[in-house]
Amino acid sequence: MAGDPAKRNQNLYCQYHQDHGHTTEDCRNLWDHLDQLVREGKLTQLLHHSSGRGSQGSSSVPKRARLETSLVLGFSEEDKRGTIQPHDDALVATLRIRGDDVRRVMIDEGSAAEVMYPNLYRGLNLRPQDLTAYSSPLVSFEGRSVIPLGMIRLPVQTGLDVVEVDFIVVDAFSPYTAILGRPWLHTLGAVSSTLHQKVKYPSGGQVLEILGNQTMARQCLITVIQHRPEADISTTAENDL
Repeated sequence: MAGDPAKRNQNLYCQYHQDHGHTTEDCRNLWDHLDQLVREGKLTQLLHHSSGRGSQGSSSVPKRARLETSLVLGFSEEDKRGTIQPHDDALVATLRIRGDDVRRVMIDEGSAAEVMYPNLYRGLNLRPQDLTAYSSPLVSFEGRSVIPLGMIRLPVQTGLDVVEVDFIVVDAFSPYTAILGRPWLHTLGAVSSTLHQKVKYPSGGQVLEILGNQTMARQCLITVIQHRPEADISTTAENDL
């Protein structure tokens, strides 16, 4: 980066140059490099600055969105490295909720709601008066209809990103401390894969990952099996024959 370092604006930082003086979004060298990649066929699309660089038909999409167009949220065979394959494990991870590292959090893109169970509720020193009303019934892991105790909004932190999540608090058995579903995933801009045991999400111009814990997931499954009454297990076994 040219110029006297002492005269650069220390409030502006460029991740491309790893130095102060201008922002990553306004870095001419970065955009020239991206243009070169497009010409070489290594990038299929590049949205240029609205200041007029590139073609006259350049997009007016905000700069941050343009920078993140090159980020790809996807999975490959490489993402299976370190996992036990083949498997049918749930995606269970440790996440930071209300400032505490919480184990046995199930990440389920099939869930339309975020749920919290009693062990976590008590572990976070929450009180009944902290809840707001929520009366729609949910189905427990035992197949019973359960009326929630209420709802509470808590921060869930991944790296430097924080998402405020509305947890439905349910007083019912669960091998998990909480379930995070589509509302959290979509707000974070994340995609998940039980096969690859990962969540990927964009942050600060790069793709970050949350790793699942297969040992923890299998321990939760054993807990479910041990909790079920013997009559239920016998009936299930007979139906499977």
